[in-house]
Amino acid sequence: MWLADTRYALVLMLAVMPAAAWGLASDRNQPIHIEANSASLDEKTGISIYKGNVHLRQGTLKLQGESMTVHFSGDQISKILLSGNPATFVQRPDDNDVDLHAESGQMEYYATDERIILLEAARIWQADGKDFRSDKIIYDISSNRINAGGSDSGDRVHIILKPKPKQPESGEDTSQ
Repeated sequence: MWLADTRYALVLMLAVMPAAAWGLASDRNQPIHIEANSASLDEKTGISIYKGNVHLRQGTLKLQGESMTVHFSGDQISKILLSGNPATFVQRPDDNDVDLHAESGQMEYYATDERIILLEAARIWQADGKDFRSDKIIYDISSNRINAGGSDSGDRVHIILKPKPKQPESGEDTSQ
């Protein structure tokens, strides 16, 4: 009975606790919703493991994968490890009207550093045409910076940047 009550308390705590420093400022104040085929919560170690079609949602943040391990430090999330084929991330950055999308075989989210590391066929893109691909991508959430490329000489970074449509100059006839 005590173990069931402890698990219920941990699940409830995880569902209502804001994650430290995720994306939109308003996202941080939203409850975390997690769905999975199975969950294992260990209060002593501060580690929760979710397996099978895992979905995490907090405001505009959405994570999906096959397995997710959440590490707590006190009552705050310190690290999330997500794997899938692919694992996916979607979030609306502050001061932006398009979502940022990411996918890779493995994702490591570090809450304190506000950083996501994407490994194995990593990709970050937005609907406006920006597209980054590499075997390793580090995304700094707070500064909206991307650092791509691996340490091996064969690793290549692929970037697509689409030009913005030319705006007509004032007085220019655009009726043609």
